[in-house]
Amino acid sequence: MKTGQARAAAIDWVHRHARPQPGYRGAYFSGSTVGMADGTELPPTSDVDVHIATTADSRPVPAGKIRHQGALLEISYVPWAELSTAEAVLGSYHLAGCFRTDTLIDDPTGRLRTLLAEVAPLHATAPWVRRRCEDARRRVENRLAAIDASAPFHEQVLGWLFPTGVTCHVLLAAALRNPTIRLRYPAARAVLADYGHLGAYPELLGLLGCADLPAERVQHHLDALARTFDATARVARTPYFFSSDLTPEARPIAIDGSQALIDAGDHREAVFWIIATFARCHTVLAADAPHLADARFPAFRAAVAELLGIESGTDLLRRAAGTVRYLPRLWRTAEAVMAANPEITR
Repeated sequence: MKTGQARAAAIDWVHRHARPQPGYRGAYFSGSTVGMADGTELPPTSDVDVHIATTADSRPVPAGKIRHQGALLEISYVPWAELSTAEAVLGSYHLAGCFRTDTLIDDPTGRLRTLLAEVAPLHATAPWVRRRCEDARRRVENRLAAIDASAPFHEQVLGWLFPTGVTCHVLLAAALRNPTIRLRYPAARAVLADYGHLGAYPELLGLLGCADLPAERVQHHLDALARTFDATARVARTPYFFSSDLTPEARPIAIDGSQALIDAGDHREAVFWIIATFARCHTVLAADAPHLADARFPAFRAAVAELLGIESGTDLLRRAAGTVRYLPRLWRTAEAVMAANPEITR
């Protein structure tokens, strides 16, 4: 499918299903397809990210991955309060990029167009770029400090994994690049290569624990994940914010996308999403099929041990502390990227 066709499907979905919802205030595109030409072929391992601005507390239409007119859409809801001012958007590393260019799908109140006019001219100014890098750095610190050592092991892994991966977003914010989720490590590697700091990349992988992994071991654990994923997709009932990532519709991204990375020689870069998906599967299995959770848990435990070098909650806390100690070094790299970035205005 061409990117333009997928966007048209997203626009149709917004008008059919989002616009009638209570609290609906507008919609815009985000993610990796922003800036892609309409004629570009959309890879089967990609979806179209759509943000719905809303004042509603409840979500009449579930968030997540939705197949519409042949396109795979990723629907996210953004509280209207987070879009209250240009300053709030400019200081948020995960929101600001959506208003760097015109990504608007629908703007019945006019506020999104006003935000675009206010944010776009200031997006690349040095104080706001630095503010967004600081926003990402704080997220690493705060979320690592919030790991619940009493939670089930798969939840502890998730509580450690995602903020550890936000180290990549510090660099992506400095380079004015999309803070992608699944592909954050190859994206961070590209930034470091472009700005002459590729020597720091093994350090990022080291924080994750996968700097020296052979491809065949990553492949082994992806195969194990595929079996857990398929079992989870068959029994999942309890809704989670990531539930749509664990469905047959999402398999091309969760499993095939990781396989594509391995096939391309980026097996270490595949580890992040393999473990994220594995842990999310166990969150669902613990609620909906405890017998399957028990049966599949050794495969998850083995993946975490071999791919991340983590055997216990104590290991997670130790590694979290190591990441926090690394942040000043990461910050120096981010400052070097900001200083050399020709797009940043001062």
